[in-house]
Amino acid sequence: MKKRSKKQRVKKQRFPKDPFAEREASKYETPIPSREFILSVLADSGKPMDREELAFAFGLSREEDIEALRRRLRAMERDGQLLRNRRGGYGLVERMDMVRGRVIGHPDGFGFLVPDEGGEDLFLSPRQMRGVLNGDRVVARVVGIDYRGRREGAIVEVLERNTHRVVGRIYFEAGISYVVPDHKRLTQDIRIASENVGGARHGQFVTAEIIEQPSKRAGPVGRVVEVIGDHMAPGMEIDVAIRAHELPLEWPDAVEDEIQGLAEAVAPAAKRNRVDLRGLPLVTIDGVDSRDFDDAVFCKKTPRGWQLIVAIADVSHYVRPATALDTEAQLRGNSVYFPERVIPMLPEVLSNGLCSLNPNVDRLCMACEMYINHEGKVTRSRFMEAVMRSHARLTYDEVAAMLVERHTKIRARYEPLLENLEELYGLYKVLRKLRNGRGAIDFETTETRIVFGADRKIERIVPVERNDAHKIIEECMIAANVCAARFLARHKLPTLYRVHEGPQSDKLTDLREFLGELGLSLGGGEKPQASDYAKLLKKIEERPDAHLIQTVMLRSLSQARYSPDNIGHFGLAHDEYLHFTSPIRRYPDLLVHRAIRHQLQSSGRSTNGGGKMRRAPRAATSAFAYSESDMQSLGEHCSTTERRADDATRDAVDWLKCEYMMDKVGEEYAGIVSSVTSFGIFVELEEIYVEGLVHITALHNDYYHFDPAGHRLRGERTGKVYRLGDEVRVRVVRVDLDERKLDFELADAVTVEKPRSKRKGKRDGRKSRTKRKARR
Repeated sequence: MKKRSKKQRVKKQRFPKDPFAEREASKYETPIPSREFILSVLADSGKPMDREELAFAFGLSREEDIEALRRRLRAMERDGQLLRNRRGGYGLVERMDMVRGRVIGHPDGFGFLVPDEGGEDLFLSPRQMRGVLNGDRVVARVVGIDYRGRREGAIVEVLERNTHRVVGRIYFEAGISYVVPDHKRLTQDIRIASENVGGARHGQFVTAEIIEQPSKRAGPVGRVVEVIGDHMAPGMEIDVAIRAHELPLEWPDAVEDEIQGLAEAVAPAAKRNRVDLRGLPLVTIDGVDSRDFDDAVFCKKTPRGWQLIVAIADVSHYVRPATALDTEAQLRGNSVYFPERVIPMLPEVLSNGLCSLNPNVDRLCMACEMYINHEGKVTRSRFMEAVMRSHARLTYDEVAAMLVERHTKIRARYEPLLENLEELYGLYKVLRKLRNGRGAIDFETTETRIVFGADRKIERIVPVERNDAHKIIEECMIAANVCAARFLARHKLPTLYRVHEGPQSDKLTDLREFLGELGLSLGGGEKPQASDYAKLLKKIEERPDAHLIQTVMLRSLSQARYSPDNIGHFGLAHDEYLHFTSPIRRYPDLLVHRAIRHQLQSSGRSTNGGGKMRRAPRAATSAFAYSESDMQSLGEHCSTTERRADDATRDAVDWLKCEYMMDKVGEEYAGIVSSVTSFGIFVELEEIYVEGLVHITALHNDYYHFDPAGHRLRGERTGKVYRLGDEVRVRVVRVDLDERKLDFELADAVTVEKPRSKRKGKRDGRKSRTKRKARR
C-alpha cells in the first residue's frame, strides 16, 4: 500500500477557517493564522506538526507568509505556548506533559516553578537552579515527588531570561572580583573580570550587566556598568532597590517626544461627544500626602435607594495602544511606592496633570453609574465616556471628621457638599452590611509609615489607622470593579480579572489541624467558601488568641493575581471581579478601560449636547485589539511586576528599619511572636513595628522542637512553649544591614506571663499588623 505524503495527510483533516482572521487583518498588512487558530489546529491534529505541515494546512505558499509563520511560531515557543521537539515538530506544552512558568528563587539556593496556568508549584533543586536566575521563564517536566511530598521538576528549556542587570556589593579577594547580589532570591555571585570592574572600590554598591547567563556548568559573568555609591549613603536603600529589581526609572526619548505636545488643560475637542458631569458635585477622597487623584465619587438618594457615580480618570484617551507611552507603561506594569518617593507608571504630566482629577478643572473620565437598592444590590448600571470637574479635594481624615465625629467647623467648611456625603455614608453602611452578609473575608491590618528627619534619618515608625472614610471609598471602588467585570463578561470581551483562588489542600489540612488543637473548626468541608472563613473570624474575635488564629488563617490563602480566566475572587466573595479604578498606576486597569471604550464605541453610543445617551449610526468598528492569548501573557506580566514592586518596597523598608535599629543594640523591647519556624521565632517589636529573629540556639537551657501544625516551639525538658501571638521581651544583639536582618535574644528566660484577658486589653484599639498576603 502506497504511503501518503505529509501534505496529503494534513489535507485530509480539513481544518476550519480562522475565527480571528478579522482581528489579525486589522493588525497586520500581511495577516497570518492567529495564535488561537494555530493552537486549535495542533490540538485537533493530535500530534506535533512541523512548519511545512502547518504552512500547507493554512494554505500558505508565499515566501513572506511562511517567514511570518516562522516568526509567530518562534514567538509562541518563547511564550511557552508551544514546544519544538528534536524533529522540528511543534506541539502543545500540556500534551507533552510539560509545565511552563516562572522561576522563583529561594535564598537557600533551591527554587520553585510557578505554573502559568496556576496549580501546584514545582520544586527545583539547587542543581536545577544552577542554570537559571530568579524570574526566568522556563519549560520543565515533572520528574517525581520529593521526600516532602512536593512535585519536583527538571528544566527542559529556558524561554525567557528575566535578569540582565544585578545590583550588589563588589568584593576583591585573592585576585578575584565578584558581585554579591543584593536581591535575596539571586544566590549566584557574578564573576567580574579585572578589566570590567569600572573603577569600583571594595564594598561599594554597583550595577553589573550580565554578559553571560548561567548554565549548568558555569555561573553568570558580568561587567560593572555603574558605581552607585558607598554603603551607608543617604537614600541608598531606594537606589539599590530600584536597580536590584530592575525597575524602569528613566523615560525613553520616544516617550519624552510623545508627551511634548500635551497641554496642561483638556483640549476642547476632547470634551465633545461625552456625557457632561461637570454640574454634579463629584469629589475626590484620598490621603493627605496623595498627589494623583484617579477616582471621584458622587451619591444621592433616590426613591428606590441610591444613585452612585464612580468617575475614573480616562487614561485610555491619552495612552493609546502601540505607542511608546503604552509600551513603557506596559513594561512598568504599575507604579511603585517607596517611602517619600514614587516610581510612576506614567509621566508626571499625566499622572499628576491631565489624568489627575484635580479640583476645579475639567478632566476626561470613564464613569460608572450605579443604581443601588435599599438592600445594597446594584439593580442597574452603565458606563460613560464623560467630562467632569471635581468640586473638592477631600482627605480621609476630613471626611471622617465630618461624618463620624460630626466636627462642626469642618462640616461648615464643606456645607454645600455635606448632603451628598451624608448620603454616601448611608450607602456605605448598607454596602458594608451586604458585604458581611455574603461572607467576604475582612482581616484587620495596620499599615505603617516611616517619618524622616534631617539627612533622611528615620525619626519614628507610626501606624496608619483606617477610618470609615477609607472604607467608604473601598466599598465604592469594589462596587465599580464588580460592575466592570460583569459588563465585560456579558459582552464576552477579553480582559484581565483580579482572581483569588481558595486555599490549596495542603494549606487547608495544616489549618484544620491547628484549629482542631484549639477546639475550633472551619466549615465548608474540602472546599470552604469565604463565608466559612468570615464565620470563624466572627466567632474568635473576642478570644485572647484571635490575633494568632487570624494570622494562621491568612497564611492559608493564596495570593491574588491577574488572569483572563474569570474564576472569581475568594476573599471578596465575588464571582466576577477586576480592577477598573486606578489606570494611572495599574496597567490592568488601563486594559479594562480600553475594553469598555471598545464596547461603547462598537455599540454606537455617544452623547448629545445635554449629556444624555443616544445611539448614533457609525461604521463597523474594528475588532478588539487584544486576544485571550494576549491577555494571558499580559496577566502573567502584570502579576510579576506587582510582586516585583512589593519585593522592592519591602527591601527598601527593611533596610530603613535595620538602619533605624543600628544604634539600639543592647536595648530591650516588648514584642509579639509573629512567626515560628524550625530555626527560631520571629518577634515584632511593639510600637516600632520592626521584626527580628530569636534563633533557636538563643533559647537556653533546653532542646526545642518545632511543631508546624501548632505553630510553636516546645522545650523537650521544661515543656516551655513559644507560639505565634505570644508576648515576649527581647534584647537587640545584632543588626546586619547587608542581609536586612535583626537578631534578638530573650531578655527574660520565660515568656512574659500576663493573664490572657489583660493581654487583650493591652491590644484594644490596635489592629493586627499581619501583612495582607492575598491582595485585593
